[in-house]
Amino acid sequence: MRVGLSAFGTTFMMGLHPQSSRPPITPDQFIDYAVEAGLSGVEMPLSLLKGADVPGIARRAREQNLFITLAADGYDPNHLSEVFDVAVSLGAGTVRTVVGGAKFGGDRREMEGKWDSFLQAVLTGLETAVRIAENKGITLALENHQDVASEELIWLCEKIGSSHFGITLDTGNPLATAEEPVDFAKRIASYVKHVHLKDYWVYLTEEGYKLVRCPIGQGVVDFPALLPIFSSLSSELTMSIEIGALEARHTRVLADDYWREYPARSAQQLAKVMRFVQSNAKPQGDWKTPYENGESVRSITQYENAQLLTSIAYVHGLMRTLKQSETEVTL
Repeated sequence: MRVGLSAFGTTFMMGLHPQSSRPPITPDQFIDYAVEAGLSGVEMPLSLLKGADVPGIARRAREQNLFITLAADGYDPNHLSEVFDVAVSLGAGTVRTVVGGAKFGGDRREMEGKWDSFLQAVLTGLETAVRIAENKGITLALENHQDVASEELIWLCEKIGSSHFGITLDTGNPLATAEEPVDFAKRIASYVKHVHLKDYWVYLTEEGYKLVRCPIGQGVVDFPALLPIFSSLSSELTMSIEIGALEARHTRVLADDYWREYPARSAQQLAKVMRFVQSNAKPQGDWKTPYENGESVRSITQYENAQLLTSIAYVHGLMRTLKQSETEVTL
């Protein structure tokens, strides 16, 4: 497995947030940061490549032996076809996309009566896009972006039925669709093409719980349980370190109207995820990030940088531990 860096979650630090005072990071600077951090790849936002020397970026990545994943969005096949062309020039074997439809925190209430037709439109668009991806040698990986649940991801994968289509598993986001992260990973494991390593602190609310960003390894996600699952999939599986958003995500699983557009779930499933949340929830207190508290750009940037450095150090240690355990098993 190879671990790289995503630009999302550090948008002030990388000059990508509209309120950041820094100039946007260039693709070359992004590659340099990953190399200096001892990482093996980058997840490059499509927006970062506007006006850039894409073949030159691809060459630099090859010279540094880095993988590139291209981060895009949507399910329109015409748009994705253009993204695939960029991916080919960039040397990116995987394009990550998101489909949306729900608000963050898994909130589908504004989609009442429309979710099934939305999913059918997603399926139609992705089926066409994947046939294009097959011809261009690209893998399209749909992220669980606090919108699509495991049942629906599996349904899409089975319907499309292509080795060039699968899932970008964000390790923190299952909680937004009321699913425990390790269970979620086990259910969709055979379709995983790429991984976002993300963690969350959890705070209980009257309607459910809030997901608050934190350094990887300090939240509720059980990474020592997840890594062996990922390791069993492919030695070439790519993963990106991605800190959560600057705003808390409220998952209102106890609201009466939360579930109307969700797949049928048993009381046992809900009880399991709520036990998980309650046993891992932090004490009530100030959960707001510096961004939510209206602090200075400098303070937000320092906050992002500290969380990223802590996360990188944790992931390096995690990978070392995994390699040692695999060596002991082999011996």
